[in-house]
Amino acid sequence: MDSWRERSVLVCGASSQIGFFLLPELVRAGVSVLALSRRPQAALEGVTWLQGGLPQAPAAANAAGSVCCFAPLDALAAWIEAGTAANLKCVVATSSMSAESKQASSVVAERGVSRRLREGEAAVARACERRGIAWTILRPTLIYGAARDRSLTPLARRAMRWRVFGLPAGSGLRQPVHAADIAQAVVRAMDGGAAGRVIPIGGGERLPASEMFARVHASLPVRTFPLHVPAPLIHLGARLVPPMRGALTRLQQDLVADNGELERLLGVHPRPFRPDRACWGL
Repeated sequence: MDSWRERSVLVCGASSQIGFFLLPELVRAGVSVLALSRRPQAALEGVTWLQGGLPQAPAAANAAGSVCCFAPLDALAAWIEAGTAANLKCVVATSSMSAESKQASSVVAERGVSRRLREGEAAVARACERRGIAWTILRPTLIYGAARDRSLTPLARRAMRWRVFGLPAGSGLRQPVHAADIAQAVVRAMDGGAAGRVIPIGGGERLPASEMFARVHASLPVRTFPLHVPAPLIHLGARLVPPMRGALTRLQQDLVADNGELERLLGVHPRPFRPDRACWGL
């Protein structure tokens, strides 16, 4: 069987935080890289940028032999079902641990997110299996590292502007995973060792939510006032501010991943959570 390195690789959602680390890895591997993004991107040596998105990808995307997808799973499934990528042999896509963690949320919209993720995973698996395409889906926990996330990076940048850092109390465990470690797992998954599986991927360290925020605070290059938010105030906020109810309630819940399959099948051992200013683009 030929290696994925002998075929072109299409990266969907290439401007994402995982794509930021994956594209150079693929270039170093010597493969032909097609990078799909909805917006124009700066030139990158060894990468051919395609503008557009799934499922109506540009015709050039159909030449890919492998796909790494960080775009919505339902769009990926629809593109595979269309059968226009006749040479496609391998698909590696990311979902989210929210597929599990938000399944029993008290917030209706969050339960909907969980349902759509699980339905998307199942749709990709069905589409691939009908066409004889090997597939692997990774479920990351909280992603950081490329200053492109919508959780920790905005928090760090607001603190830089206001010189105040909110430190909420939270005993629930967190397992932030660096985007570069996910990129490594994507490359390893294309070798086929985890075909037909949905694999959780978390960071190499589990720590209380309060400690996670404290480490983000400590990583900032300027002094910011630490504003501690006690648990009673968090509980009150969860009752009075419905849009924040899910996030505030989860501060006391464990949001972690079992890396057993990741380590056993892909040989990936994610780093502990040791953020620095570069993680937030500072």
